[in-house]
Amino acid sequence: MVDHPPEEFAELYRGHFHRLAVQLYAYLGDHAEAQDVTQEAFCRALERWHTVQGYDDPAAWVRRVAWNLATSRLRRVQTALRHLAGQREQLVAGPEPDHVDLVRALAALPARQRRAVVLHYLGGLSTAEVAVQEGVAEGTVRSWLTRGRTALAARLDDPILMLPEVRHG
Repeated sequence: MVDHPPEEFAELYRGHFHRLAVQLYAYLGDHAEAQDVTQEAFCRALERWHTVQGYDDPAAWVRRVAWNLATSRLRRVQTALRHLAGQREQLVAGPEPDHVDLVRALAALPARQRRAVVLHYLGGLSTAEVAVQEGVAEGTVRSWLTRGRTALAARLDDPILMLPEVRHG
């Protein structure tokens, strides 16, 4: 392990940690988990820095690793929740109703639509960048975004979301 990270890595971390953690928070619905996953992705990048620093876009590599980790954790949590569903009911005070509605609406979207919506609208990635990350055509991403917005609008009862505003490029 490196005692003091190289300056290039430190710049990457400072420039991208918060933004990526916010994206993953919207995807996972858990702030601590999002920060843990983001931290884990950066740790993996640091361990492989001699290779990662040579990539055209090291931030894209870190983002991809973080999203893969988040998806794996989400699957594990969903499996555990299914197992515990009948065990006991737990009541916990939650966040504001608008936040709950948004998280619930996002969670109801198919995973690929949810990832596209979060990456594009909250993460600020272009449709082309989302397409590269997801390994699909840009038209597919635009389709996911349109369907995701429509589903969110219906769930949130917000006609503004139904407007066909999808940034291209």
